[in-house]
Amino acid sequence: MAHPRVDQLRFARAEWLRGLAGLTEADAVVRLEPINSISWMVGHMAWHERQCWFQRARGITIEPILDAFATGRPASTPSLAEMQAAWDRMVAGADPFLDGLTTPDLELRPAHDQRPDPPTVGSQLQYVTYHYWSHIGEVSAVRQLLGHAELAEYVGDLPPDGEYRREG
Repeated sequence: MAHPRVDQLRFARAEWLRGLAGLTEADAVVRLEPINSISWMVGHMAWHERQCWFQRARGITIEPILDAFATGRPASTPSLAEMQAAWDRMVAGADPFLDGLTTPDLELRPAHDQRPDPPTVGSQLQYVTYHYWSHIGEVSAVRQLLGHAELAEYVGDLPPDGEYRREG
C-alpha cells in the first residue's frame, strides 16, 4: 500500500484529469492573457513530475521537450494531445518510485537535487500535490471564461483509498 501522502498526490492527479475531461484541442491552446494556455499547464505539470521524481530523486534525465514548461519559461500553446501523452509517461514512470516511498524516505533530501539545501522528498511530494490544486483552479477558471458548462466541481468524492488512514 502506498504512503498516505502518495495517495493524496494520486487524488489530486485524478481531480486534475477530471478537470480536463472533455477539453478540446482548440480550447486547450487558447491563451487568455496573462494566464497560460491549458495545454501549457499540462506540460508544466508533466515537467514538475519529471523534475521531482526522475531528475532530483533518481538522477534520470528524460523528456527534454518538457524543459520548455519549466517555471518561468515563456508562455506557449503546445498540442494538448502531446502534452497529455508526456504527462501520462511521467506519471506512469513516477508511480513505481512513489509506491516504494516510506516515511523515512520522505524525510531525506533527494539524492540528485543540486540546489543548496533542497527540500525533503516529503516536502516535494506535498508541493507537487498543492501545485496540482493551484492549476486545477486555473484550468477551471479558463474553462469558465471559455463558456464551458457542466464543469467538474471540486473537491469530488474521495475514492475508497483517499479516505483518511494512518501510515502503515
